[in-house]
Amino acid sequence: MSRPTDSIHGQWSSRWTFILAATGSAVGLGNIWKFPYIAGENGGGAFVLVYLLCIVAIGLPLMMAEVMIGRRGRQNPVNTLRSLAKEENKSASWGLVGWIGIVAGFIILSYYSVIAGQAIAYVFRSFAGVFEGVTADGAHQIYLSLTHDPERLLAWHTVFMVLTMVVVARGVKSGIERFVKYIMPALFAILLMLVGYAANTGDYFNQGLHFLFTPNFSKLTANGVLTAMGHAFFTLSLGMGAIMVYGSYLSKTTSIVKVSIWIAITDTVVALLAGMAIFPLAFANELTAGVGPGLIFETLPIAFGHMAGGALFGGLFFLLLVFAAWSSAISIVEPVIAWLVENKNISRRRASVTAGFGIWLLGLLTVFSFNIGENWILFGKTMFELLDYITANILLPLGGLLTAIFAGWVISKNNAKDEFAMKTPFFYPIWRVLIRFITPLAVIIVFLNVIGLLG
Repeated sequence: MSRPTDSIHGQWSSRWTFILAATGSAVGLGNIWKFPYIAGENGGGAFVLVYLLCIVAIGLPLMMAEVMIGRRGRQNPVNTLRSLAKEENKSASWGLVGWIGIVAGFIILSYYSVIAGQAIAYVFRSFAGVFEGVTADGAHQIYLSLTHDPERLLAWHTVFMVLTMVVVARGVKSGIERFVKYIMPALFAILLMLVGYAANTGDYFNQGLHFLFTPNFSKLTANGVLTAMGHAFFTLSLGMGAIMVYGSYLSKTTSIVKVSIWIAITDTVVALLAGMAIFPLAFANELTAGVGPGLIFETLPIAFGHMAGGALFGGLFFLLLVFAAWSSAISIVEPVIAWLVENKNISRRRASVTAGFGIWLLGLLTVFSFNIGENWILFGKTMFELLDYITANILLPLGGLLTAIFAGWVISKNNAKDEFAMKTPFFYPIWRVLIRFITPLAVIIVFLNVIGLLG
């Protein structure tokens, strides 16, 4: 199979557009809630330091590998891996690695859409002042009234999927690129406004900064280090083909190293700013910091409901969540769309409708797992928990590991070096050592940890 020199889907107009799109892919609920929480609970600044080291050893090399593979192949992940393997006289079965990413993304978006739909519902609830003066029990009941109503939850799931597919159906330049040019600056603007709002809490803002940034190595356990390794892998949206397919739209003259570093920096800054916004509000209302979508919808509404301007800034916070989820969803589904267009010879619009309907349909399992299907238990987990476990604990680490092996051991040294085309040649040997040895070992450790073998 010969590989094309340009993607049939188009090309990013500039490297900054690619950085915005890839950052939008990486920034999600994990950045805005999970990262600051696990940082604070595992030594604050000490955890951040270890996390940054893990980004350098795991996240960055693997991101560079995905971008490099995508740009060299110029196709969807399945076709790209297959054609590049043949180019190296290796088995075309490497295309199965692309399928791992596509299937993982398909499943992830099916439940991610349901959670994002809840965030949309909370935008309207907050702006309407529903949370003003709300108690803990009241916030819990508001959350249950949404999740225990399958029709309402299904409606918001549908709204989010339609929003996602409308953007994707318009293509790379008219859809995704135009979207990220407006949404990502808006996301950063909202985040900065929320940090400014949190700064008005006085000593609580200082308490939040202390919680997040003060190094406390006594709290940094071996499990905390493993947590940092895992988050460094997952936060950059790796292992599902999203960055790979975005890389296929990247100009040949763009530095893979520079754009990857910018994406990692921006992604981390967003996570830290989110912590600076969230924790002062939680501490000001004597709330316990927690992690997970349920606590986002139950804990923070109490904080916003008891502060001046809480309805406005609470609405902005949930709008921030929606924008983050929306930009991630678009990248997650793009490999599926690219595969349908290239392999089934159908229009992008038809591919978007087909993929969107399939994902929406699978999402019904998650919708019902909160209500009428909460007793549908398989392997001790609800349908939502099972889908999350399969993707996060098995498919993504497996896809990341095999991608690292492919980049480091299947693609020849000369071909990889040619694709990087770095002005700083000393960096390439470092990357090659990392991607061949350090990154695969680290991903294996992450995999063993998330399945409980290192716990």
